[in-house]
Amino acid sequence: MDLSANGGFDVRERFAEGAQYVGGTLRGGTSGRSHPVIDPATGESVYAYELAGTADVDAAVAAATRALPGWAGATPGERSDAMHRFAAVLSGRAAEFAYAESLQCGKPLRLTTEFDVPGTVDNTAFFAGAARHLEGRAAGEYSGDHTSYVRREPVGVVGSIAPWNYPLQMAAWKVLPAIAAGNTIVLKPAELTPLTSLMFAQAATEAGIPAGVVNVVTGAGKEAGEHLVGHPDVAMTSFTGSTAVGRRVAEIATATVKRLHLELGGKAPFVVFDDADLEAAVHGAVAGALINTGQDCTAATRAYVQRPLYDAFVAGVADLFSGIRVGDPFDAETDLGPLISHAQRDRVAGFVERARSYATIVTGGEAPASPGAFYRPTLVTGAAQDSEIVQSEIFGPVLVVLPFDSDDEGLALANDTPYGLAASAWTRDVFRAGRATREIKAGCVWVNDHIPIISEMPHGGYRASGYGKDMSAYSLEEYTQVKHVMYDNTAVARKSWHRTIFGGR
Repeated sequence: MDLSANGGFDVRERFAEGAQYVGGTLRGGTSGRSHPVIDPATGESVYAYELAGTADVDAAVAAATRALPGWAGATPGERSDAMHRFAAVLSGRAAEFAYAESLQCGKPLRLTTEFDVPGTVDNTAFFAGAARHLEGRAAGEYSGDHTSYVRREPVGVVGSIAPWNYPLQMAAWKVLPAIAAGNTIVLKPAELTPLTSLMFAQAATEAGIPAGVVNVVTGAGKEAGEHLVGHPDVAMTSFTGSTAVGRRVAEIATATVKRLHLELGGKAPFVVFDDADLEAAVHGAVAGALINTGQDCTAATRAYVQRPLYDAFVAGVADLFSGIRVGDPFDAETDLGPLISHAQRDRVAGFVERARSYATIVTGGEAPASPGAFYRPTLVTGAAQDSEIVQSEIFGPVLVVLPFDSDDEGLALANDTPYGLAASAWTRDVFRAGRATREIKAGCVWVNDHIPIISEMPHGGYRASGYGKDMSAYSLEEYTQVKHVMYDNTAVARKSWHRTIFGGR
């Protein structure tokens, strides 16, 4: 990708007015506290802004409330047309978005160019079409004396909180189904990575989506985030992040009796049966474990390999791990960028260091000499199923491999964590594959692949990984109210059931 195609994008100039987007206008925050956006590949600040305070959240919710009647009252075709224009604006600025995403996250430009940005454009185009298909069930005379039908209506103002690992895609996953269904939204991105969320909201306005429909407040979770979740004028909260923070979000949302959608942590199993294509499984494990430097809640983190293939699998993964090129995200040859921050790198390193006392670090397990937050791909064997490194979400480029003997054992181990977001099964046997997809408790189970997602299919978890769906038409269930409407067909003043109240009078 030619970086000149980003049009001379300058972060400080682009967001000179601030990192809050309220009612179609950029503005500064009112918390009185400044926060930097750090390039994790260099450790240098590329932008500093004033964090949002509660007053900014109130202003954004008020803007969304004002915009709600007009947007909710627009026809599905009108909303669809605006969202098609939105997709076109995003597509036209793909290079700019890819550059900004790589800058704030440290993602290799290859990843943002080929995955994050085109995926977001496709998601926008999908929901532009889905906006015209908000249907209820067919009308009918279910009681005999009445005609019933179902309406789908917007929930209202949505308050969403998105994580730092996929800022652009997570902004899209939150915003698009909400506005396709006629809601308005206030999005709080992570403080570390606000740039592409702000650009996304600006692009929505440029496409003709009315001011106030999409708002962004960039502030701390304890202040801006909790105030947004608990705001009395917010009808629904959608949160993506860790399970621990998700519990806190649920506590606040429950107190105000608002609808809640949670997409939380994961610890995806990667189950390799003894008839699997070994080469495919090895390559799939490396790609699935290292996507976005392992900072992906669906990343392959626990590989369970049936014993006949175990040694060859470990050797194959170790060989590929050792050849992964870690470095500058803007270098076309780079495979793996840094972690999001030095704090996150140190957290990942802590898991690995503690594991040295009970497991074997086959390869990796160190940070290269660099001012950036880099960490080498790390392969671990010999850990017990109940160990920390197997049970806890690490969110880094770390893969743990464990052997199993029987199919029963492999599937039981796959289910033996609190999480249930994603998993994969590797086998040539259709019956084994069928059993795995039935018995693994996860919201997505891939067969002979791991990671691909598509706009038409839902994403969401079981158990401690949360509930509700992103993407696909299923996500519209989260953002719509179902209303039963019933018409009397008899024109009779005294209904037969009235006698249960006042007899024959």
